Amino acid sequence: QVQLVESGGGLVQPGGSLRLSCAASGFTLDYYAIGWFRQAPGKEREGVSGISDGSTYYAASVKGRFTISRDNAKNAVYLQMNSLKPEDTAVYYCAATKRKINGIWLSLENWYDYWGQGTQVTVSS
Repeated sequence: QVQLVESGGGLVQPGGSLRLSCAASGFTLDYYAIGWFRQAPGKEREGVSGISDGSTYYAASVKGRFTISRDNAKNAVYLQMNSLKPEDTAVYYCAATKRKINGIWLSLENWYDYWGQGTQVTVSS
């Protein structure tokens, strides 16, 4: 059974850090492009970051603060989030696709076939 599971969300003060994890089961992430998306209350889901062979993507709102990485040995992808702001508050989802996409295409949710259930990130004092 193909499954993605996010973890690492929580409540953090502005300026703090969190590391989100996206663990895969039922398939090997090595061959997939992975995207991180978020959806805040009342807003559409947006692409935050993505990683594929030799390519990463960051939305302008998170560039310089978030870092995406993958650990093929653990079959997982991570999103390190630093200098968090209240506007980063959202449910964060990871998604996977076998399509060969890179750059800004990593931010388009229609390309993705598998989705996790999401993890809540709340940035508040």
